[in-house]
Amino acid sequence: MLDGRMARRKKEKKYRPHWGIPKGIVLLATPEGWRHSVLTAEGGMLCGRLDVPIDTDPQDARAAAARMVTELARDFHDTDVEVSWDPPREPWSWTAQVSLAAAIS
Repeated sequence: MLDGRMARRKKEKKYRPHWGIPKGIVLLATPEGWRHSVLTAEGGMLCGRLDVPIDTDPQDARAAAARMVTELARDFHDTDVEVSWDPPREPWSWTAQVSLAAAIS
């Protein structure tokens, strides 16, 4: 206290975390649910659980993961991306390449 008054902290502005531009996705079917890792062009990684039911069809889970990455790129980088899924090597694991969408003139 200073002179009977409480010292106040400056209000800090809350900023969104800065995620790098996505360049790849790894999607895994686990007994606990669908897990994802989003790889960024800057070398970072964002991992988590995909917000779909455990029994979601793999094609629907891939669509949900692609939609999530597309929305992240749009929200954080104001850019559109395209997701291209690679042929699966394992029945429970998928990978995708993420690239900047071609601009239409």
